Amino acid sequence: MACGESEAERRAALLREITEEGGFAFVASAEKAVAGDLRAAEAAREMAWEQLHSGPWSEVGSAWRDAYALACLHVARLRRAAADRRAALRALDMGLIMGGNLLRADLEAALASIAAEPSDGEGDGAEAVDEEANRWKEGLDRNRDIADALKILPTKSLSCKEIARRSCISLEEFICDHFLPETPVIISGCIDHWPAMKKWKNIQYLKKIAGDRTVPVEVGKSYVCSEWKQELITFSQFLERMWSTACPSNLTYLAQHPLFEQILVIDVWQIKELHEDIMVPDYCYAGGGELQSLNAWFGPHGTVTPLHHDPHHNILAQVLGRKYIRLYPGSVSEDLYPHTETMLSNTSQVQTICSDKLHVGKEEYPCRSSQRWILTT
Repeated sequence: MACGESEAERRAALLREITEEGGFAFVASAEKAVAGDLRAAEAAREMAWEQLHSGPWSEVGSAWRDAYALACLHVARLRRAAADRRAALRALDMGLIMGGNLLRADLEAALASIAAEPSDGEGDGAEAVDEEANRWKEGLDRNRDIADALKILPTKSLSCKEIARRSCISLEEFICDHFLPETPVIISGCIDHWPAMKKWKNIQYLKKIAGDRTVPVEVGKSYVCSEWKQELITFSQFLERMWSTACPSNLTYLAQHPLFEQILVIDVWQIKELHEDIMVPDYCYAGGGELQSLNAWFGPHGTVTPLHHDPHHNILAQVLGRKYIRLYPGSVSEDLYPHTETMLSNTSQVQTICSDKLHVGKEEYPCRSSQRWILTT
């Protein structure tokens, strides 16, 4: 983005680029959308959407991603004018999730403007709200005692070696005792001051802040299962699915999504209000570099992440609930049989966690490092 370039100049330059790439129909529809034609705005968005899915994502041109964001802005403006707040929010969220960087600030400004307006007053009655709040509280209270949590784990799922637990250690201690020697640690008490620690216990707060926002979720037991898929649903729909345990194959997980992600140097997060409920711990800067990513995980009981490794160090902040984690040293990576496919090369073929039915026999993977792991819950 050129310094001092106006919004109108940026959009005009984008339309010229799209024209040069043969997108005459898109440009014609976008111009009609500016004049207030909702059908034309939707048509432009559909044309850009088709371009985003015309081949591998890595080969989609940045101009068409920006064009999709522009079309989403037009749709949102016209939907908002028609008093369709939810459709406007969905259009803007889709622009943030699938669009390019050129108009992200415009998308965020439009979202902030809508969020500042009074809601439409739609919602459940007091009885339904109370029932929902009770279910949320019951879920949070479940397995709070470590002894109760351990009862649900399969036989022989615990190692004799557990991760050290320390309280609010200094950054220097963290670097010397854990970061440099690459020794995992549980640091207790360092996020107790986060507003999220209290606010996120209230499901009505979450629905008020993010209920109508669209988020990408994973559906299925885990991402290595054949029936696994991704969907785009509202955060309220996601919260409702968390209560449904009738169909395990429909298990829904909001996994590694940049709800809080900062885009380049622009203060843009998909749901900025939730970002304000957390703070980045100083430990994240132990390597002397920049924070690589800032992601959120929301999931019901039973969600599983297959054994895998990430390209950078991780700090997991547990706000609510419990998480069972099994760790292996990097030295035994080959014994864990990583997938040979490029897309899954960071994921083990050995399924080892959470259910006896998932354990793979030694005959299939004879070198499995079953006795060299450590864990925490």
